[in-house]
Amino acid sequence: MKVRIPTPLRSYTSEQAVVDADGSTIDEVLMDLDRRYPGIRFRVVDEQGRLRKHMKVFVNQDSTRHLDRSVEPSDEVVIMQALSGG
Repeated sequence: MKVRIPTPLRSYTSEQAVVDADGSTIDEVLMDLDRRYPGIRFRVVDEQGRLRKHMKVFVNQDSTRHLDRSVEPSDEVVIMQALSGG
């Protein structure tokens, strides 16, 4: 499936905005991404195995915070990083 990578994490993907990954859940997709692009999963998932508070994941435009959410090979997964500032 296609996974869209936010700009701050593209250093892990050789600046690629869209990459391929396999898996039947969001967590499996993130583990596959980490196998292909070491270190990227830690930027999205914390030490307790939960999505970091400043990260968002969308599956076909539906937001989810559940790493056990199922995905299909035809789905598009978008990882977004919340920005803050003042």
